[in-house]
Amino acid sequence: MSVSGAPDGGAPAGPPPAISPGSDASTSDVPTSEVAGLLVAAAVARSLTLATAESLTAGQVAAAIADIPGASAALRGGVVAYHNQVKTGVLGVDAGLLESVGSVDPEVARQMALGARRACGADLAVSTTGVAGPADHDGKPVGTVFLGWAGPEGSGARELRLDGDRMRIRAASREAALELLLELVGPAA
Repeated sequence: MSVSGAPDGGAPAGPPPAISPGSDASTSDVPTSEVAGLLVAAAVARSLTLATAESLTAGQVAAAIADIPGASAALRGGVVAYHNQVKTGVLGVDAGLLESVGSVDPEVARQMALGARRACGADLAVSTTGVAGPADHDGKPVGTVFLGWAGPEGSGARELRLDGDRMRIRAASREAALELLLELVGPAA
């Protein structure tokens, strides 16, 4: 995975650290419910609210959070933005950007996260956009995924290159988005 930060009109505070396979920061071997549980506990402990904007995962990230008892104290909402009209009309993604680069792009992911944060009135937001297959999309190969993130200290995007079939790529994207939110929130006190 690679990480890049993008400014919100100024210098970003810096992106969250990259998750690398086998690193202590990664919870990729922890089941979804456990990662989501850690996320909800940490967000509640810090009085932080969460939002999602999902294209590739079509609501799976928000659903995983909502499955945790007590999630209503942290989860403000989510937008399933599968179609570009929802990305522009609801999330405020720049239509010219979508026209020029397509929907699978780090800046699109960043703008989706900013839009979810704004639309839901949340402290932190994450977004997913990518290609699950079976065919390439917008000139991007299957397995190309971008996760956007937005918070009070900045916003950015993370690129993932995933292998597998459609179901596995979407599941891995959901897991990575939950892990990214957990990084942004930080561990429970």
